[in-house]
Amino acid sequence: MRPQALDGEGCGRAGLRVALVAVGATAVGHKQWGEFDAGELIKFSHKGIVVKTYEGEISQGISGAQIFKFSVMDQEQEVIEKMKKHQGQYVKLSYVERFSTFFFWGDSKYFVTEIVPEKSPHFNRE
Repeated sequence: MRPQALDGEGCGRAGLRVALVAVGATAVGHKQWGEFDAGELIKFSHKGIVVKTYEGEISQGISGAQIFKFSVMDQEQEVIEKMKKHQGQYVKLSYVERFSTFFFWGDSKYFVTEIVPEKSPHFNRE
């Protein structure tokens, strides 16, 4: 009797599993570039119990009825420092949208890659 891995049946199933994992990882990692949003940076925090992630929110309206939630990857240290500096100010965010996410990346499928302070269209702030 030959080992199962050499008889062909086990190899086909293992190959199928590898292919499904590769397709799934590609779908989760898929990203779209060139997305922008602007609003008042109302929240930015480093949260989590087991795995800490950076999460934030911008308000896109005067009443705060439109909230855009986003995450920031740990390796984006420059973005993280700018988020802390500009909290409470009107900002423009560049981000990538992923099809899905992993728990250790963050709660959102929107990942900010750049932050730029802007003048608010609602108020004349200097």
